[in-house]
Amino acid sequence: MAACTRNRDGDDSILEPLSFPEQPPDAPGVPGEELLVCLFCPDSERQKDVLLKHLLLEHKLVIADVKLIADLPKYLVFWRGRFLEQPITDFCSVIKTNSTGPIEKQEDYFLLCDVLPEDRVLREKLQQKRLEEVLEQQQQEREDRSFQRVCMFCSDEFSGNRSSLLNHMAREHSFSIGLPDNIVYCNQFLDALQGKLDNLQCLYCEKTFRDKTTLKDHMRKKAHRRINANNSEYDRYYIINYLELGKTWEEVQSEDDREMVDDGDDDWSDWQSHPVSAVCLFCEHQSETMEQISTHMKEAHGFDLHELRTELSLRFYDQVKLVNFLRRQLHQSRCYGCQETFSCRQEVLRHLKEAGHVMQLPHKSTWNQPQYYFPTYENDALLCTLSDGDEDERNVSEDVPVISEDVSNLRALKQNSVLKSMLKSRGSCR
Repeated sequence: MAACTRNRDGDDSILEPLSFPEQPPDAPGVPGEELLVCLFCPDSERQKDVLLKHLLLEHKLVIADVKLIADLPKYLVFWRGRFLEQPITDFCSVIKTNSTGPIEKQEDYFLLCDVLPEDRVLREKLQQKRLEEVLEQQQQEREDRSFQRVCMFCSDEFSGNRSSLLNHMAREHSFSIGLPDNIVYCNQFLDALQGKLDNLQCLYCEKTFRDKTTLKDHMRKKAHRRINANNSEYDRYYIINYLELGKTWEEVQSEDDREMVDDGDDDWSDWQSHPVSAVCLFCEHQSETMEQISTHMKEAHGFDLHELRTELSLRFYDQVKLVNFLRRQLHQSRCYGCQETFSCRQEVLRHLKEAGHVMQLPHKSTWNQPQYYFPTYENDALLCTLSDGDEDERNVSEDVPVISEDVSNLRALKQNSVLKSMLKSRGSCR
């Protein structure tokens, strides 16, 4: 809850809205808050928020951009020593409140910020020191082979390097917290996330649910299998937040985006788009659409990718791995059905037809491997034409009637479309 203080008249005054703690102070991943020393009061230590209010109310001092100070305890110790040597007015800007009112109602407040060169140098030194410590910590984690942890979404256990677990969660559970090389204090980060799940709390909207099943369904249906980027609790786990003094990750990222904005003076009138052609799996025939290339492979080679997709319930990335597997096998002049190797591609194609192995795939475990996420041919346009239909759509019963919208009035349809409502809702959430 917010702290309550007394004004000079003896009445209680609340400095900010009250709120209950979102999680108990002893929750996993939440370190105990360090006590900080007051700049003026001897032998006085307080928690961060309490100290800042104390400095404001008792000493009329405001420290600018506190959250961007790399090491607040060292920062306070430094200025405590300086204020003992010289008066505060030698360092701080003075802000007079109620300047147009009676003199007895006016008060002077002091602002300590990095406009002062000495303060700027101090903040930069603390930032540089912290960056060095964080990079050293990250390097240790990257080289650490003693990592061992169970996935928070299933019972699989991972050991060796942290990347194996992070890549597993992204690939198998569609839950990504970022590239391993962008993360620091990984164990603490995972502890914090596990603590939320143990408390039946959604990792994105942070609502609490009655049981794990309800929480799981919520995160899946609402696409909340991600963390809330606006939650500053996670900032300490990303290297980007340590790189530049006085900038948050949002500001750094927005600057990167601005560098990519096209120059308005560029002339694109001579731009010519060339259709991307997908190459057949078995020959050099090319087509511009998935429908055309599928028809060709079915008629010319007896290979029906649509039938395999339906029969094996292949999701998009399953199809990607299958195509890359087939490409590699045929490139190596090997029959993918029986694994027999031939001297050239033409002999493989002849064998596939004569032995009836065109539609004979090996067990899924043979081609459902991470190595086949990577294209066999770097410019394989067939991968871009694969169907990305949602898995849930394939499970819809065929006898469910589909009622089309009335498109006679397109203007009214656009104004009242579900998509527009969803975009508005998403924008307001942001």
